Amino acid sequence: MQRKNFTSKTTWEDLVGYSRAVRVGPFVYVSGTTATTTTNKTGSSIVGIGDPYAQAVQIIKNMETALYNLGASLSDVVRTRIYVTDIKNWEKVGKAHEEFFREIRPAATLVQVSNLIVPQILVEMEADAVITITESIMDKS
Repeated sequence: MQRKNFTSKTTWEDLVGYSRAVRVGPFVYVSGTTATTTTNKTGSSIVGIGDPYAQAVQIIKNMETALYNLGASLSDVVRTRIYVTDIKNWEKVGKAHEEFFREIRPAATLVQVSNLIVPQILVEMEADAVITITESIMDKS
């Protein structure tokens, strides 16, 4: 099976040596994603500092971009993993998740962690997707 990598060009991808997302066959794995935007040559900037809801929304939009660039969409997501630095924020983060995944309803996990890569990042998410056979066949044409 062919492997395709997608990079969002955030600072950490080059420093650590990973891809934002990887597709192998119909499977797409989106790495731990944070609320960042790429800023030309200066690296990344964090969106929604102090606001876990805004960070979760940006994260899901970042994951959606990665999926799209590998021939998938949010509707193909079968599992999400959500990491928060304060479990008290679970409802705010869950609200953002629900807004994007209301009809899709992937399997999901939400856990508190002691901290993430920098203190301003309050939320990180991962996603696994499976592209339907019909979509995979269409990709080949």
